[in-house]
Formats: sequence, structure tokens, C-alpha cells
Amino acid sequence: MTTLVRRATALSVLGAALAACGTTGAPQAPRPAPSAASAEPSPSPTRPARPPVLAPGPAGLTPVFEHGPRTDGKTVALTFDADMTADQGPRAAAGERFDNPRLIATLRKLKVPATVFMTGRWAEEYPDAARSLGKDPQFEIANHSYSHYAYTDDCYGLPTVSRERMRADVEGAYAAFEKAGVPDPMPYFRFPGGCYDKAALKELTPAGVTAVQWDVVGGDAFATDADAVARQVLDGVRPGSVVVLHCTRSAAPVTEEAVRTIVPELRRRGYRPVKVSELIAAANSRR
Repeated sequence: MTTLVRRATALSVLGAALAACGTTGAPQAPRPAPSAASAEPSPSPTRPARPPVLAPGPAGLTPVFEHGPRTDGKTVALTFDADMTADQGPRAAAGERFDNPRLIATLRKLKVPATVFMTGRWAEEYPDAARSLGKDPQFEIANHSYSHYAYTDDCYGLPTVSRERMRADVEGAYAAFEKAGVPDPMPYFRFPGGCYDKAALKELTPAGVTAVQWDVVGGDAFATDADAVARQVLDGVRPGSVVVLHCTRSAAPVTEEAVRTIVPELRRRGYRPVKVSELIAAANSRR
């Protein structure tokens, strides 16, 4: 099943008939429809054929997910934002690293399921890493926009994407994933900076995504103290929590070190790390 068909399936399930930053550049246009001859990939045994999504919110708006059930066991989703904007290519070419191979290697070594919210520009800059993550059943790839421009004004100094370009910005990221060879990205979207309003939710409704926020801020962006990041996560976690961290070494240099403290301690406390899709499936089962 092609990415576009899979996303159309997610849209029907939803019933929708209805900080890194840059300064210049525009989101890319939606990807073209793939050919009918595209082969259907075999679904991973740990990745559902139809990813769980939430039903539309009030007035059919894009639904927003912040945490899973608090009483269905001690599960926690560690999520990592892979941030990069359309205009940071020269900085990458000069040697600045927006990826974090050591973090990914540590997550694999610790066998931690994780959801990576990736910008389209990150996938373009690091297609091999994006493809490797997408093919690894330990991870799931979700959408963090193409541009990493904000969807509201006054969002941590980020430039903003115009309202009429919001859906194209989301679709541009999926196009970049497809070009990089990322199979089956999830129908989940994280707003850059976490900033959104009713207008943004309305614009994204036709995209058929569930907006995924968080209830625990890791505080790793521009942090230099790994122990402080670990304490902030561990102090905030509750059953069903969604933790936001980053997979951008230049902007979050101590994340990997913090994870080496966070994961063993979570497990010692009886928590089980899961992907966002598992938390959403649990939330759906309680409706």
C-alpha cells in the first residue's frame, strides 16, 4: 500500500469528509500521487496495517493527543523531534549536525521503542538515517512539518507558515519521507514549537492526521546538563505520559547522555516504554 493510499485510509478512519528555526524559504508543495503500479510493502509484525488514530475533535477539527490512559499500566512514550528547517542546508554543509547517530545507537542498544517526529528537511539532509529509522520496527516516523515554521504567530521566535500553506507543509514532509524511502510513516503530526490554534486544526483536518503533543517536557533543547534533563523527565512522568525530547545534536547536545539515565530508571520504576501508536490504541479502546 502506498503512503498516499495509507494516509487516505487514515483519513477515512477519522471520518474527515469535511527549538530549531530558520528565516527564509517556503514549504514545499504536496507530493504527487504515486503510480498504481507501486508495490504494497509488507507490514512489520509490530506495526499495525492501519495505524490507530483519534476520531475528529469538536466540529470535525484535527484531534489532539497529549497522553494515554492513566490507569492501563505504566506505559510511557519517549518521542524525539528531528528538527531542521528548509534554509539550514548551508549550516549542515558547513558541518553542523542536525542528526544524532549516537542517540539512535543508544536507543537501539537499550531496545527502547520510540516515535521520531521528523521534518521533511531533516529527511532530505539525512535520507539514509531516515530510511534506516523507518525500516526499523523499534521506531515509528511521524510528521513534524516540512519547514519547521510555526503554525501560529509568536511561537518561540519561529517564522510562520501562512494559513493557506499549512496542509501543503504537512504533505511536503510526507513527500520528503517518500523520496528518502521511509516506509509507512505514521499519520501523526507534531506542531513546531507545539503551537497551534483552532484555525490550524481546521486547516489540517483534510490531511487526516492526529496532532500529538506531550505532557512531559524533557527540557533538552539547548541544555548542557544531562542530569537536569533526566531529573525533569523522571519527575514529570506518569502512566500514559508522552515525553518530548530532541534528535538534533546541535540544538540538544546532552540528550543521548540523559537517555542513558532516563531509560534504566523508568524501567526500575516499572514503566514500559512504548511508541505513540500504542498509547493512541489504548486511548481508543477506552472510548
